[in-house]
Amino acid sequence: MRILFCIIFFQLIIFGALAQQSAIRIEADPVERLAPINLDAFLTEHSMLDQKVDSVFSGLTDQQIVAQLIMPAAGRLGLSEDSIRALINDHQIGGVLLLNGTKDQFTYWVKKYEQLNEKVGNLPFLYSADAEPSLVNRKITGSAIVPKANTLTTEQEVIDVAKSISNDLNDIGINYNFSPVVDMSPNKTVGYRGFGNDPANIIPFSNAFIQQSQQQNIIATAKHFPGHGLVTGDTHKSLQTINGELKEIGNYPALIEKGVLSIMVAHIAVQNNKKYNTNGLPATTSKVIVTELLRDSLQFKGLIVTDAMNMGGVVNVPNASVKAIDAGCDILLMPKDTRLAHRQILKEYTENEIFKQKVETAAKRIIRMKLCLGILE
Repeated sequence: MRILFCIIFFQLIIFGALAQQSAIRIEADPVERLAPINLDAFLTEHSMLDQKVDSVFSGLTDQQIVAQLIMPAAGRLGLSEDSIRALINDHQIGGVLLLNGTKDQFTYWVKKYEQLNEKVGNLPFLYSADAEPSLVNRKITGSAIVPKANTLTTEQEVIDVAKSISNDLNDIGINYNFSPVVDMSPNKTVGYRGFGNDPANIIPFSNAFIQQSQQQNIIATAKHFPGHGLVTGDTHKSLQTINGELKEIGNYPALIEKGVLSIMVAHIAVQNNKKYNTNGLPATTSKVIVTELLRDSLQFKGLIVTDAMNMGGVVNVPNASVKAIDAGCDILLMPKDTRLAHRQILKEYTENEIFKQKVETAAKRIIRMKLCLGILE
């Protein structure tokens, strides 16, 4: 009997040890924990990344949470260097669009702004640019000369251009490119800026640009949702309208499926469309376009950024900043009055629980992107 007891006892010990080793192995070696945190991780299930996002978010004040959503411009067509510094000191912004300046100047600003962010306890910024092939040499003086988008004829040419542009952006410290334009070509404002000369090229060329940019750790942006190419006017000057069918929506699903990380929404109204009528509002402030169409129907999980909020197509909409965030946008680009936008969003954040949840979801999405870019530890 004693011998039988000893055998059973030792079997139990061995079984327990094996079970413990198995448990340790399962805990230490799940595929998800081994996955690196980079841009490829942004759209994936990743519990360690989720934990990091929650940890960073929990350390922010309400003021800093709202700041993540606001991105003014600096440069010849934006705010002065001193104005941006003041906004940084007051925890009002979470990123900057570098708009019309020199490569050397922008490089200097990124370095100085990040030094100030660290000093005052802000998160690092998303630095963006309109570095489209057709605009980059005008927007960033001193950047490598590249051909305009509408002159490119092969995917390899597109890849080479995206590589050149991304090299310049990485040199400067810009991590967010508002490109490519995926609109059709007829509109004079946007037509020469995309690949729409041959409609068959729009999706493959846009995807080639997106993939190359994101391989070089630059967030790419498909724009201008839900489509700017078939309207006749200029949203910089006034609100434009899509009458009826959203004919350019078909340019987006394949890009979303392939992993584009950002989409810019245009100041374009939709009328005579039973499902997606915006009731006279620009798409940037319309829940049916931003949330119901882009988020829910097209299942886009990346960052949604507005077109510039000082443009004629939206500037006369009352409380437009709050309306854009309420519609489902994550980033408010170039508000007409940055401090007013922050104040209005913060007020709604503290008074409206549903709106608060939208702001926090957007802020966490932005923090997640900063972690994936490697600019936030």
